[in-house]
Amino acid sequence: MTGVKAPSMTLVVAASAAGTAFEWYDFFVFVPLASILAKVFAAGLNEAAGYFFALGAFAAGFAFRPLGALIFGRIGDRSGRKGAFLITVSLMGAATFIIGCLPSFATAGLISPVLFILMRMLQGIALGGEYGGAAIYVAEHAQPKHRGLMTSFIQTSAAIGLTAALLVTLVTRQALGEAAFAAWGWRVPFWASAGLLLVSVWIRLQLTESPAFHALRETGGRSEKPYVESFLRWKNLRTVLTALFSMMVAQGAVWYCAFFYAQFFIERVIKTPGPLVNTIMIAVVISSAPLYVFFGWLSDKVGRKIVMTLGTASATLALFPGFHMITEAANPALVAAQARAPIVVYADPAECSLQFDLIGKAQFRSSCDIAKSVLSGAGVSYTNLKAPAGTLAEVRVAGRTTPSADGRSLTGAPLKALRGTVDTRIKGALAAAGYPVQADAAHVDMLRIYLILMFFTVGATALYGPQAAALVELFPTRIRYTALSLPYHIGTGWVGGFLPATAYAMVVAKGDIYFGLWYPVIGGTLSLFAFVFLLPETRGRDLSL
Repeated sequence: MTGVKAPSMTLVVAASAAGTAFEWYDFFVFVPLASILAKVFAAGLNEAAGYFFALGAFAAGFAFRPLGALIFGRIGDRSGRKGAFLITVSLMGAATFIIGCLPSFATAGLISPVLFILMRMLQGIALGGEYGGAAIYVAEHAQPKHRGLMTSFIQTSAAIGLTAALLVTLVTRQALGEAAFAAWGWRVPFWASAGLLLVSVWIRLQLTESPAFHALRETGGRSEKPYVESFLRWKNLRTVLTALFSMMVAQGAVWYCAFFYAQFFIERVIKTPGPLVNTIMIAVVISSAPLYVFFGWLSDKVGRKIVMTLGTASATLALFPGFHMITEAANPALVAAQARAPIVVYADPAECSLQFDLIGKAQFRSSCDIAKSVLSGAGVSYTNLKAPAGTLAEVRVAGRTTPSADGRSLTGAPLKALRGTVDTRIKGALAAAGYPVQADAAHVDMLRIYLILMFFTVGATALYGPQAAALVELFPTRIRYTALSLPYHIGTGWVGGFLPATAYAMVVAKGDIYFGLWYPVIGGTLSLFAFVFLLPETRGRDLSL
């Protein structure tokens, strides 16, 4: 670049990875606070509806990531990589800080969850433009033989951001105490984003434009219509679809199951105490950081395709046995109770809904829905038994039959009271049958859980470590930002973002706490076929084309 001193590779990697880590922090800080945020922004919901609100709010941020990919992809391909991800980091930091300032439902009513979901959408739009810019910027500076290694630091930034979110939350919680943290201390991790925003912007202002884009601009080779070139020309669209169904469906299914659904399952489904879960997840995420770098380096030696394929296969095959082993390690009393006293829901199937609700406001009021909500909230499996039409749903456990209640004619306080009555009756029957309210901390085998999660993590990092290099190498320079970002954020935003809510709805419908795992298993299996039959090896491709 004439007259402009190019930044060192160290600064390129450090600035891109650090800024991306800060954005991941802003987005992921929601995860350890999900339970509290559901109570703050959707007060009055029962336990199961609170789960759906938390999962739906999580998904809302992801749902808008493809939109961000389109907006900032075009900016990045027309105006430059640097400017695009300066805007994204500013938007993310502002939205995160505002969440920490929002009024609660008790104070502002319905406007509270509306504003909260809106900020999550803005976060999703910002993150939709971030990843592609950072990955492309590093890859376009790196030497071909080290491209997998250099871009793997962008992948590591997700681990750094999630670790920071978990640590800040844990430290704040311990410093303030549970009462103060629940009342107002939960806002502190969101406010911390203001400092991170300033650091991120300052670091990225030190950068210049990438050499590949600079050359493209100098020669007049920029795309005038990046959307048309990327998605309406079969050669490029075929590459977009290949990236989506191989790498990105696998990413959304396998990686998000390992790092997000697993955490939700351990804490909310099988009732492991939150502090123990946070401690385990922090250890897992920290341990994952060097693995991204290792697998990125390995892909420079043996190829991207083989590393990602084996990672996806190992994690996918391990999900069902692994989650069963996690339950045995975390809550052995639950496993014993399920074997000793199986549960049956006797109900008219026509009255049983698929309880999928992204904003936690749907009213599942039939006797079947109320009974299943209680059981799913208690983290227990059950068998569905068909009853004649119009029959009031019943829960049968250890020879005891507990009737549910029909709330379809009720709203507001009467419905809440009815749900509370059914909840008390069913949980009383579970307790009498020996079902634990939550896992006994003294009997939680933290080391075993950690090792099982690390097996998932090895597969997930083998998939994710080389992924940035592989994605960048698939697409031509003139449309790289747009064409790369959309499949990435459809895979992570829609496949990954909707995984927890969809998997939990599947659990409620089937009555099997492991049934939701079919979501990532089917996704991982689909990706394996695409890896083997569609994805080319891209290691060492010329990025100036």
